[in-house]
Amino acid sequence: MISHGNTLLSEELLSEQFVCDLLKCKGACCVEGDAGAPLEPEEVDILKKEYSNFESYLRPEGRVAVAEQGTHVIDPMDDEPVTPLVNGAECAYVVFDEKGTTLCGIEKAWRDGKTSFRKPVSCHLYPIRIQRYKSFDAVNYHQWQICAPACDLGKELKVPVFRFAKDALIRKYGEKWYQDLENLAEEWEQC
Repeated sequence: MISHGNTLLSEELLSEQFVCDLLKCKGACCVEGDAGAPLEPEEVDILKKEYSNFESYLRPEGRVAVAEQGTHVIDPMDDEPVTPLVNGAECAYVVFDEKGTTLCGIEKAWRDGKTSFRKPVSCHLYPIRIQRYKSFDAVNYHQWQICAPACDLGKELKVPVFRFAKDALIRKYGEKWYQDLENLAEEWEQC
C-alpha cells in the first residue's frame, strides 16, 4: 500500500494495466453483480433532485424500477446506498445501444446538457473501488473476470489503472491530488 494524502493506494493501481474494451465486454459491469453501483452520500440527494432531468433517457424497465424502489436503495450486505436494479440484474440507469452494449442513461443526459450530474463516481472510477474509513480512503483495484478484455487492451496500450481512471480520480480527489499521484508513480517505477 502507498500512503497518499488521506488515501491508502493499492500498488496494483500502478502496476496493473486497464482500458475498457466495450466492444468485447458490452459493459457487463453494469449488468453483472449482486448489487447496484455504490453511491456517495451526496449522490443520493443529487439523484433525487436530478432524476426528472434524465428520466426520459432511461428504458421503461429502469423507470419502473425507480418508481418501485426509489432513485437509490440500501444494500443489505454493506448498509450503504446503491443504485436500484431491474429484476435483480442490470442497474436501473442502464440503457442499451443497438449492439447490446450498456451505456449509462444518466451520462447520456449529461452529454446532452440535460443534467449537471455525470453519473455515480463509483461508476466513473471503475475498476477502482474505494472503501471509506474514519481517517482515510482505501483506494483499490477491483479485478473481475468480465474485465479480462480491458486488462488485455490495457497491457497492449501500456495504460496503468490509475491513468485510465484519471478524470474520475480528479473528480473524486482533485487535480493536485492526481498530479501528486503521477509524481508518486514515477518514484514507484524507479524502485
